[in-house]
Order: sequence, then C-alpha cells, then structure tokens
Amino acid sequence: MPPCRQYRNRTHNSSRRRYTITTSYVHRYTMESWRKLRARIETTKLPEDVDDGLERLEDYIQRWRSVRIIYFTMFLMALGFSIILTGIWPFLSELDPNAGKEFMGLIVAANPLAQMIFSPIFGWWGNKLGTIRLPLLISLGLFTIASALYSSLELVGDNAKYWMLISRFLIGVSSANIALCRSYLSAATRLSERTHAVSMVSLAQVLGFIIGPGLQALVTPLGRQGYIWLWGGMHVNMYTASGWINVLMSMSNFVMFLPFIFQEHKIAAREIMVLQGGTSERDTWKAIKPNYLSAWTLIVAFFVLVFNFVLLETLGTSLTMDMFAWTNDEALSYMGLCMAVAAIISLVTFVLIEPMCKLFAERFVLIWGGFSLMVIGRLLYIPWGPDPPKLAAAYNASANLSSSDPIYLGCPPTQNWCPDLPALTLTQFILGFALTSVGYPIGVTLIQTIFSKVLGPRPQGVWMGMLTGAGCLSRVMGPVFVVSIYTRLGTYWTFGFTSVMMIVSMIWLLCSNRLLIPPTIDNLAKVVELQELHKPNDKSNADANLAIDDDADELLAPSKSIQIVNSSKT
Repeated sequence: MPPCRQYRNRTHNSSRRRYTITTSYVHRYTMESWRKLRARIETTKLPEDVDDGLERLEDYIQRWRSVRIIYFTMFLMALGFSIILTGIWPFLSELDPNAGKEFMGLIVAANPLAQMIFSPIFGWWGNKLGTIRLPLLISLGLFTIASALYSSLELVGDNAKYWMLISRFLIGVSSANIALCRSYLSAATRLSERTHAVSMVSLAQVLGFIIGPGLQALVTPLGRQGYIWLWGGMHVNMYTASGWINVLMSMSNFVMFLPFIFQEHKIAAREIMVLQGGTSERDTWKAIKPNYLSAWTLIVAFFVLVFNFVLLETLGTSLTMDMFAWTNDEALSYMGLCMAVAAIISLVTFVLIEPMCKLFAERFVLIWGGFSLMVIGRLLYIPWGPDPPKLAAAYNASANLSSSDPIYLGCPPTQNWCPDLPALTLTQFILGFALTSVGYPIGVTLIQTIFSKVLGPRPQGVWMGMLTGAGCLSRVMGPVFVVSIYTRLGTYWTFGFTSVMMIVSMIWLLCSNRLLIPPTIDNLAKVVELQELHKPNDKSNADANLAIDDDADELLAPSKSIQIVNSSKT
C-alpha cells in the first residue's frame, strides 16, 4: 500500500476513535448530570420554616409554581395598559388627524373604566366558582383578540378611532382578572410569605407599567412604514408592534393556566385553622370579621397613590413635548429610556422592601418610605424655571423656512397658559420621576400586603375587586384630569392639586396608623382558646358571653382590626 494511502487510513481511524471517545464522554457526562439532577429533586425537602405538616413537598412546589404564574399574569395585564401609552397619541393622529386630545383621553380611560366595572364581577365570579382557572382563561382569550384588533386598526377605514376605543375597552374587561390574581395570592400564601409574595407581584405589575413604554421605545426604529402585510393594507410598525407583542405574550399566558401546568393550592385558611385548633376552614374565616374602616382607608390610599403614578405616566409624553419641544420620536425614545431606568430603580426598591419591614413596622415604611417620597416628587413638579416654555408657533416660524410641512414643536398656543407660566426644568422632571420610582413601589406593595392581612383568611375576591376598582378609577380620572386641568389650566393647577391630594392622604394615614396594624396569629389563637375555656354551658348566659368578647377585644388591642364572634352568637 502506498505511504500516502496508509497515512490517510491512519488519520481516518484516529478521527473515528476521537469521535467515539468524545461521543462516549458526552453521553456519560449527560447521564451523570441527569442522575445528579434526579437525585437532587428526589432528596429536596420543604424549607424548615414551612415544614409543619400543612402541605407535602409536591403541594409546596405546585403552589409556588401557581404563584409565579400569577406574577407573570399581573405583569402582562399592566403591560397591556402601558405599552401603548406613549404611542397612542401619534398613532391616533395618523389614523385620524381630527381626533384631538379629548378623544385620546377617552381611549386611554376606556381600559381602566372597563376594568373598574368588571373587577368586582370577576372577583364575585371566582368566589362563586371556588376556582380562578375558567375566568382567567376566558379573560386571556379576550385579551388576545382585543390586542390583535388594536394592531389591525389600519384595516377598518374611516372609523379607526372608534375601533381603537372598543379595543382598549375590551382589554380593560380582560384585565379585570387582576382581582382574581390578588385574591388567589392572598389565599395561596402563608402569613410569613405574604409580604414577599405581594412585593413580587407588585414588582411584576410596576415593571409592566414601566417596561411597556420601554418596549414601545424598543420598536420605534421600525418607523412609520415598518413591515408591510396584506399587500400594503397593514403595517407592522412602531405603533402596531406593541399590540402584536401583547398577542404573543397572552397566548403563552393562556397555556400556563391549563390544568397540566397551573394547579390551585390554597393554604391561608388552613394555616389559621390549624393554628387556632379548628376543624373547618370555612368556620375559621367566618368567625373573623374585618375592620371595614381599615379596609376603606387602604382602598382610598391606593386610589391616591395609583392616581399620581398613572397621571405622570399618562402625561409624561405630552408634558415633555410641551416643556422641552421634543418631537414624537424623541419623546418616545427619551421617555422609554426614563422608564427603563425607573424599572431598575423599582427593582432595587422591591428587593429592599422586605428587609425594611423587618427593621420597621410595615405601616411606617408605607407612610415615610412610600407616601413621603411621592409627596416630594409631586412638589418638585411645580415649575420653577425662569422662562415660559418654548411656544410652538414661535418655533415653527423659523423651522418652516426649510420645510414645506409644518412641524409643531413646543407648547401649543391653544393652551392659553403656555406664555404665562414658567417652564418645568429637565432637572425637576428627572428628580421627580426618580422619587416616584422609589415611593410608588413601596406604597403600592405595602397597601396590598396590609390590606390582605387585615381581611384575614376569608375569600377576598370581591374585596380585591374593590381595591382593583379603586386603582382603575384613578386611571380613568388620570386622562380626564389631563384634559380638564392640564390642558386648560396648566402645570401649577395640575401638580398643585396632586400635591395637596398626597399631603392630605399622608396626614390621614399618620392620624389613623393604628388601624393599619394587622392582627397576629398569637392573639387570634389566644382569643379562640379563651372562648373555648370560658364557653358558657347555658346559652342564655349573656353576661358570660359579653365578658368573653371584652377579653377578646383586649387581646386584639391596639389594632382592633378584627373581631372574634362567639359561636353562640353566630
């Protein structure tokens, strides 16, 4: 055999041996890794702080999987509202140049209005069924259809603005499932887990509000033309891409709620029942009556907090275009950047909430860490610039020398206050935005945490529906406020009024902070034990019953956030 042939054979055989050795090694490594993973899964134990016999390891894993799916759902519903906020005005202007800011306010308000109406209905529906799966699947299907409708508005012709209004209303109806998500979160977490879980779900929701405009900025490079579909009839551009993002994410969320992935596990009532030595979950939560003054105080505080945040988010694009003479593209890009930075600040803030609540009482962190920063942020938005904002008409007089099309940049002359009031400085805008990015996550998280604890282990669907409805009402009033106050009266009235609103709310929380103290399990257990030991044999012994109730009230002081009613009275 020629030497060259022998060399080729040796090289080929050597390559085969190397390939065989490599394949065998990869196979052994893969199988060993799989065996280690299986061993790790099989030997996993419950965390020590929850290893009390209330649930098995399998139940614990499934319960937290369901909680994380709730996180994603809350993120998606918030994203569905915010992702179009910065792009809705230029998109509406292209679809119908005569629509006006008033109609834009109606479109933005349609989403929270529908959510406000349907949140208590969804909450009642979930309580009635005893499960949240069916309402959530239906709502996510509706969310997908409405988002696709928003992205297909170019196909409807002259009535595009009305179809945009309908699509936003339907997205609001589907977003009413937030009440079910909050209710399930309260039922599926222990008291020791509640603050962490509500922090994470609030983080998901706030990130949805903040990342939405960031995604809008991310697709801005698509431009107005974008990609053409249906022979030029529809464009996937910087306006419609946001709707298609919602479609894809909602379809994946729909799959998550199918039975082989999402399994409901409610543990809150069982935890209270075991700690009190009861035998029925229903009897346990029916014996606990929430303090309605505490609940309504938190609902009103939630409304004020969300109103101030959504007002800034709704007004942000128009405000920066008026004050700093930014173009549509610049406003979308810069606001998207601000939202991205705010998302990072919020993420850090959410991580710090739980450690702060271990050092200080939750109600004090809420007041001094949440509301106080929001108050300062609103006060900073009262303009102190030396000159009025740049007027659009004066700017265009020079801008149009080299352009045949008018470019209206700056504060429009139709807003009569523009020449008279000082401009908001960029420094003010950034500082106020930063303080809001810290104060709002703290406030919205701890309001929901304290609210769920004050209500106790009862089904909270309707109550969470009312809390959600309060947040939705604030989002309805935000756009209306922009039209009626900002457009007509200007920045002094807008941010002066919101500053007063925040200050009054903070003073009320300070005066009534003892209402915000949730009951502790130790006190509940002592009350039940006291009732069992002193339970009168004669049902007519009213004096004994009264004494027991008085002792129970003393044990529950100073919070008085619930009342334990003797079973002989129910």
